[in-house]
Amino acid sequence: MKQAYFLTGTDTEIGKTFITCALLQRARQLGLAAAGLKPVAAGTDAAGRNDDVECIRAASNVALPTAIINPYCFKAAIAPHIAAAEEGIRIDFATIQASCTTAEEQAELLIVEGVGGFCVPLGVDQSTADLAVALGLPVILVVGMRLGCINHALLTAEAIAARGLPLAGWVANRIDPAMSRFAENLATLQALLPAPLLGVVPHLPAGGSAGAADCLRLPGEEAFRL
Repeated sequence: MKQAYFLTGTDTEIGKTFITCALLQRARQLGLAAAGLKPVAAGTDAAGRNDDVECIRAASNVALPTAIINPYCFKAAIAPHIAAAEEGIRIDFATIQASCTTAEEQAELLIVEGVGGFCVPLGVDQSTADLAVALGLPVILVVGMRLGCINHALLTAEAIAARGLPLAGWVANRIDPAMSRFAENLATLQALLPAPLLGVVPHLPAGGSAGAADCLRLPGEEAFRL
């Protein structure tokens, strides 16, 4: 059985890559061949490497070329459509679709991580939401648990549904350990989001993403156990 998901978040800097890696680690705990892609990334070091891409590569147990894991990597750590324009590059969804096809051929679980929030522009006439539609994958939503996250989560869920994509599940990531009324906010999200909670990840869990994997389950995880 093979599964693939598009992972997005309620905002930038809410732990999408960390949760991508934790889900890949969870798949590995179940004995699955797991691969992650970060089709669009912005911000590189002196050697041209992007931290998110390298974390995803390390969490995967399917070895893929960088060109497959990350077809588009821009130097400046800025909004991707601006970075692409500055470098004179148009992000081609066909290239990303081909990377996904290659990865799916080798992996039992594939996580394709978006960039920024769900509606971030990727060019003059295309966005991360359009990429998700082009890939046609169920969506996993990472909710950065902080003040305002309920509104952000519900708006993102509406945007996903408006594009005809299923929301396979969501993860509560405790990015603000001092968040007031955390339990009440979590309960509200559980009541209002139209998808199962896949886990609550504590702030800076012991063991990093591998430790966070113990707090998560995959969508339809029971099927992998058969």
